[in-house]
Amino acid sequence: MSDTNTGLEQQQSWNVSLREVVMPLFHHKRAAITVFCAVLLAVILGEIFLGSNYYRAQMQVLVEQNRSDPAVSSEQNAAAVSKAVTIDQVTSEIELLQGTDMLHKVVKTCGLIKTSWSPGDMFRPSDPKLLAAVKEEAAVRTLGKRIKVLADTESDVITVKYADFGAPEIPACVLQTLATLYMEKHVLLSHPSGSSDVFSHETDDYKKKLDAAEAQLIQFGKTENVAAPDVIRTAMAQQVTDMQTALSQAKQQVSADTDRIRYVQEQMKVTPQRSPTLEQSNAANLLRQTLQSTLLAAQAKHADLLTKYDPSYPSVKESEEEIRQTQAQIREASTATYMNMTTDRDPVYELLREDLAKTQVDRTSQAATATALQESLANTEQRMVKMDEFAVRSAALQREAKAAESNYLLFLSKREQEKASNALDVQGIANVAIATPATVPALPAFSISMVLALGFVFAIICAISAAYVFEYFDPSFSTPNQITELLGIPVMASFERGAFEQM
Repeated sequence: MSDTNTGLEQQQSWNVSLREVVMPLFHHKRAAITVFCAVLLAVILGEIFLGSNYYRAQMQVLVEQNRSDPAVSSEQNAAAVSKAVTIDQVTSEIELLQGTDMLHKVVKTCGLIKTSWSPGDMFRPSDPKLLAAVKEEAAVRTLGKRIKVLADTESDVITVKYADFGAPEIPACVLQTLATLYMEKHVLLSHPSGSSDVFSHETDDYKKKLDAAEAQLIQFGKTENVAAPDVIRTAMAQQVTDMQTALSQAKQQVSADTDRIRYVQEQMKVTPQRSPTLEQSNAANLLRQTLQSTLLAAQAKHADLLTKYDPSYPSVKESEEEIRQTQAQIREASTATYMNMTTDRDPVYELLREDLAKTQVDRTSQAATATALQESLANTEQRMVKMDEFAVRSAALQREAKAAESNYLLFLSKREQEKASNALDVQGIANVAIATPATVPALPAFSISMVLALGFVFAIICAISAAYVFEYFDPSFSTPNQITELLGIPVMASFERGAFEQM
């Protein structure tokens, strides 16, 4: 019997408990409906004025251990080595994406700094520069909180999201600027800082040195009036050899001509200059006739002198002496016989004489040639000494020019390689790449149907909660159990509200 009563009591208590659970909704249904309508209206208005202007942009970053293209190399087959991406690398990239320095540039680029006055400015510095710095820092902190960086556990992709109220271009601008700054920082971290500037500076310096060395080399040629001293020196060395050979030949020829002259002169001494070619015997008749005429002229002169002078006069004596000598010559001519001989130049002697003259001329010419060759040889040797000096100086200038050219080409190649490497990194050949770039969203972050559905559910929850809150703070008794629990006395009878009004 007791077990039956206990079961009935439990059933009654259970039925009362369910009623008590539902009863506050009926007791305060106006408040619940009011809260429901107010919340639903607030959700609708929020969606109209706020939700429709709430846009979200998204981008994805791919982390990879190797380059997608082979690095710049002088080898034809340059392959990239693939390695697995570790969690630490993904975490490092996440921290890098949330760098404060990049956020400062993002808020400046996208205009996220609020320059208008707000009530919070009363507690901020009055100095415009400090106030601007504070507002910038506040914008950076707000941006850092709103940017969501999530790593996919099943892949090497990092998802970056950002949502904000206002124009749809703002979230896209934030993520696009962040992507650009992120890639630039990654490129900067992947390469030594300032390496491009160093190579460019060194390339410019060696280009100036090369130009200076070439200018000195050109000025040296103009100043010394020599183009290629080493080539000229080689040609002059050949000239010296040829002149030495010619000088030796000239001296030998002079010596040979001297011996020949001496031999020809000896031969000329024993060789007659002329030789007889015709010999005739003639009487002295013609001579006697001539002497007879001379005698007659002398006798006539003597007779003429006697008529004028005394026989003892000296002129008369001389005339007589002349007559005696002529008579003596006539007597000798009567007894003498004369031989007529015809002679001509000896051919051997003439040949020797001509050969002597020719040899003397040749010796004089060869001697003059030898003298000229000696002077030219001396001048050439002096010029060769100068050319040696010029060649040394020119070689030094050429070495400087070649060294400057070699260094210039080296650093020029390094600079171009650095530019190519940086260009490849900027184009996505670094260890990270923007897999999905951010775009301007066309639709708000939340759809109207989803917001209304969630708002409807939320309004119901708020309405139920409001009914229970009003029930909790209501001082009246709603059920007999509340009287029993509070006063500790049993309730004999209970009536619903409005029962007496119906009676």
